[in-house]
Amino acid sequence: QAFTYHIPTKIHFGKGQLVHLTELSESGHSVLLVYGGGSIKRIGLYDRVKELLKDFEIFELGGIEPNPKYSTSVVEGVRICKEQQIDVILSVGGGSVLDCSKAIAGGAKYDGETWDLIIGKAPTLAALPIVDILTLAATGSEYDAGGVISRTETNDKVAYIDPHLFPACSFLDPTYTFTVNAKHTAAGVADAINHVMEQYF
Repeated sequence: QAFTYHIPTKIHFGKGQLVHLTELSESGHSVLLVYGGGSIKRIGLYDRVKELLKDFEIFELGGIEPNPKYSTSVVEGVRICKEQQIDVILSVGGGSVLDCSKAIAGGAKYDGETWDLIIGKAPTLAALPIVDILTLAATGSEYDAGGVISRTETNDKVAYIDPHLFPACSFLDPTYTFTVNAKHTAAGVADAINHVMEQYF
């Protein structure tokens, strides 16, 4: 069967590749740093990112939950991007943080309600560039064009997929996954297998 396969994401793989993070300047100097719980601070990654980006203007959106929430995280991220004229989104953490960042990236370039983009009511015509630093191997979101967003008040969980949502660059340093506990590592393996099977079937 014929197909066309195109991944426009630059991948920096391996230990120490974070030195390339300053290449964010190619997209601009105003950065929205998106992250989840406290794990990136415990392993020193948060401080390393702040050190590398000391010459950038950084705004933060922390506390992104597993199964990221529209009404809190996405809406707040879009607000920050528009008010602060953010140039690039930096997602640091697992797949949920990156999924949330993708929705924010689309919403930041849209004048209406971001939910319209997520459910396909309105087309995504542009998105802010996204750079990510992954700390868990699971969903493959670091080189695909989609994410899943939950809206608790309507009990919706929707896949938001659009070619504009491919990350511009992904940092995959396996050392950042070393402190992930056995339970979450196993969950990531199950997630990865599930995603492969989904594509196959």
